[in-house]
Amino acid sequence: MAPTHFFYILRCSDASFYVGSTTNLENRLKKHNQGKGAAHTVKRRPVQLVYHEQFSNLNDAVKRERQVKRWSRAKKEALISGDMEMLRKSSKRH
Repeated sequence: MAPTHFFYILRCSDASFYVGSTTNLENRLKKHNQGKGAAHTVKRRPVQLVYHEQFSNLNDAVKRERQVKRWSRAKKEALISGDMEMLRKSSKRH
């Protein structure tokens, strides 16, 4: 069985988002909250997992992470809430 890889979004204590990928979601969340995760989350703890997707390979998870990192806050919020209409509107160029 192939290992599972995750793309995830965390909401930090200052309401900012952190986007990442990992093979062990539970452990990675724990590391972020211990201050051993990423520079962005160290001073913004506690963090809360607000969204994740599973992938069968790391390349796809990292590709999704890079895609979503470029998104606006509004577009990330639409993804997190599952608001496909707002996600579509946020995707249109003005």
